[in-house]
Amino acid sequence: MDTSLEDFLTRHHIHEVECVIPDMTGIARGKILPRDLFLASGEMRIPKSVLLNTVNGQQPDNGPFVGDTDPDMVCKPDGATVRIVPWAAEPVAVVIHDCEEWDGRMVQLSPRAVLRRVLALYERQGWKPVVAPEMEFYLVARQQNPHEPLQPPLGRTGKPEVGRQSYSIDAVNDFDPFFMELSAFCAQHRLGVETLIHEAGPGQMEINFTHGDPLELADRVFLFKRAVRETALRHGVFATFMAKPMEGEPGSAMHIHQSISDADGHNIFSRPDGTASELFHYFIGGLQTYIPQVMPMFAPYVNSYRRLAPYMSAPINVRWGYDNRTCGIRVPKSGPANRRVENRVPGVDANPYLAMAATLACGWLGMRDHLQPSDPTEDSAWNVSHELPRHLEDAIEVMRVCEPMKDVLGDTFVDAFCAVKELEYATYNRVISSWEREHLLLLV
Repeated sequence: MDTSLEDFLTRHHIHEVECVIPDMTGIARGKILPRDLFLASGEMRIPKSVLLNTVNGQQPDNGPFVGDTDPDMVCKPDGATVRIVPWAAEPVAVVIHDCEEWDGRMVQLSPRAVLRRVLALYERQGWKPVVAPEMEFYLVARQQNPHEPLQPPLGRTGKPEVGRQSYSIDAVNDFDPFFMELSAFCAQHRLGVETLIHEAGPGQMEINFTHGDPLELADRVFLFKRAVRETALRHGVFATFMAKPMEGEPGSAMHIHQSISDADGHNIFSRPDGTASELFHYFIGGLQTYIPQVMPMFAPYVNSYRRLAPYMSAPINVRWGYDNRTCGIRVPKSGPANRRVENRVPGVDANPYLAMAATLACGWLGMRDHLQPSDPTEDSAWNVSHELPRHLEDAIEVMRVCEPMKDVLGDTFVDAFCAVKELEYATYNRVISSWEREHLLLLV
């Protein structure tokens, strides 16, 4: 056991440890162990097939991916991830684990391993990706009937929000008790939260993270989602990371800013004279080429594609432009040292490990294969026809046959991930919607 991990548990008088791994949906799975048992065991063993759970708790035929005997995997704690669980009634810690085979190899199905695999490609070139995610989410009133539309919560005025409240300070202050406690939890949880913004939808918020290492940021986003949901429950509301929770309202994104540093800390997207480098353009070319081919990693559910609609501040294209928010790929204004690319396609419902792995994989393939981007879009791209798959079913089929991505992400992972998404889609497709009952019941 890592001695620094043991010291942390002792110093904070920890009674229990939440041993967690992220599955393919980004849900925390694992065990809660007494402190002494956690220290004595040094690892957690759970079935490898747990990684294949769909969002509604099913599994595809897992034999081809884990073997016919449904074996265990060995989960090793990553001491760098240990944190206090600030909302727990007594001292509790959480530790994210890495999933290993019995011979010490990383389990290819693990989202954390997929991101590590992509980062290793950069490391072999002496490069270090730097990312900064922006997380949008909604606060909504509690409701128990899933057939009823979600409603905005009541703030201090006792009334729900109406109209557009983008960047409104007063609209944020309407939920001061929630945000004050969330801010305290994020500080205790060491999440590096930077900025709070009210977005366009009623009860829709955005929180930005400080930039840093992609694996560390994925860990922080993974823990942040849980912290937001827990805090919301304590304040009598729900927090949702659905991509499109309300009809007619904007969806919620996870925009990912990304740049690459060399061994000396210089941004490889800029030349010494401050102009954009060839690698910068190749990176964009990779995003334009491959974003449409890994859409299930950016838009993993049927609901995700409801967000990607014209004129709703969500891209349906892979155009790029300077400070152009109508494009799927935006280059913010910055100096040479901070030159970066913003991928605006991912929804906030995406697994953060897989979304970051996918966007960096797209850029990597662009730089490896010298893929040239289009010319930058200087006017609005909202009128551009769909350049992305329109439905989850189509996106799965495209991803399944993308050989370059299989090489980067791993054949086993791509096949298993597509099987999980396909099962989720099949489950959804059996549901009879209210639209069908309203328009077909008595008219056809």
